Amino acid sequence: MTPRSTPHPTSPGAPAGRSPLRGLTSRGREEAHRVASPLELFFDLCFVVAIAQAGVQLVHAVAEGHTGEGILNYAMIFFAIWWAWMNFTWFASAYDNDDTLYRVVTLVQIAGVLVLAAGVSQAFQAHDFLVVWLGYAIMRLAMVAQWLRAALSTRDAERRVALRYAGGVLLCQVGWLGLLVLPEDARAWVFLVMAVLEMCVPPFAERDRQTSWHPHHISERYGLFTIIVLGESVAAATVAVRSGIDEHDALGELLPIAVGGLLIVFAAWWIYFVVPIHGHLRSNRQAFLWGYGHYLIFASAAAIGAGLEVAVEQAVGKTDLSALAASAAVTLPTALYLLTVWALHSRFYKVGIAQQLVLPTAALLVIACTFLNDRAVPAAGAVCALAVAAGTTLTARAARTAGATAPPAGQG
Repeated sequence: MTPRSTPHPTSPGAPAGRSPLRGLTSRGREEAHRVASPLELFFDLCFVVAIAQAGVQLVHAVAEGHTGEGILNYAMIFFAIWWAWMNFTWFASAYDNDDTLYRVVTLVQIAGVLVLAAGVSQAFQAHDFLVVWLGYAIMRLAMVAQWLRAALSTRDAERRVALRYAGGVLLCQVGWLGLLVLPEDARAWVFLVMAVLEMCVPPFAERDRQTSWHPHHISERYGLFTIIVLGESVAAATVAVRSGIDEHDALGELLPIAVGGLLIVFAAWWIYFVVPIHGHLRSNRQAFLWGYGHYLIFASAAAIGAGLEVAVEQAVGKTDLSALAASAAVTLPTALYLLTVWALHSRFYKVGIAQQLVLPTAALLVIACTFLNDRAVPAAGAVCALAVAAGTTLTARAARTAGATAPPAGQG
């Protein structure tokens, strides 16, 4: 497809005197200087409120010994947050004209995620998904309105894509009613079926023509959300450590966890941002796999913060969990993060078997750290730091051997 290049209303090429309620026509994929807007950044920050609530409830569930149930609820809640965020992100990359109506509908979506966040504790503790469903419905119906507006502003194949999106999203929202009307034992199956159907909507809608999403803009949006999620993990762990010191005077027990946790988060940031992934996003097939895979990246990054909170609570005696279980709450999401970042990002930029093995090997070593009990978190942090160092060294050595200019420092 050759996308039409529509000047952004704030750009020098935008026509003067346009109506503040003009149609939603697609932007150009080759548009220069395409970056995240202030509205998109505000959107991300509000979505992290819901992620924080899901993390808090996951900590409570694990600390109380309801690990399996807590992980299932966390997966369901996180899917609702992530999917609504992702759908808006790709839509905005193709159709954002930043006019009055577009902003208002986007703010409605933000209101929806705040409603969802308000219902997270009820979903975890009382298995009542009414408020979560309502918040998700607000976000999704607002997304339907965006797609219908795009359909009214376009024609032919592009119009069919917009209508398929609107119809698919609306039908899926009806399906999610199963969480409210079906027995509790059936909810996991409702979630599984509806999650698959939701993820089938974009490939179905774009089977004839792909939307004009912007590769650099998409990679930036995902990167910014990764930063925000990692920042939430740091904030959650910091609060937990401060509480442990203030209430239990346990600096000696918590300092290794704090240091190890920081090393894990710093390494998580390093390995994600070391490669310019936008060059890999050339088609819908590549982009869908990459975009969908970020469910695991985002969920595991947020779960690292929850795991650090669990480790702190175990260290100060606020939970009856074993040291092994508390260690696993940190090491397992860390290993999952390392593996998924390698699969989606790093492996496309590695040269030679040694570079390819750095992150998978690090993930296995982090899992092995689980059995170190009280020393598991600092050991996992050390493994992550060594993985970054090994990747940096191997990349620099390969560049010298090839006699070429080295890629960005720290390719880990």
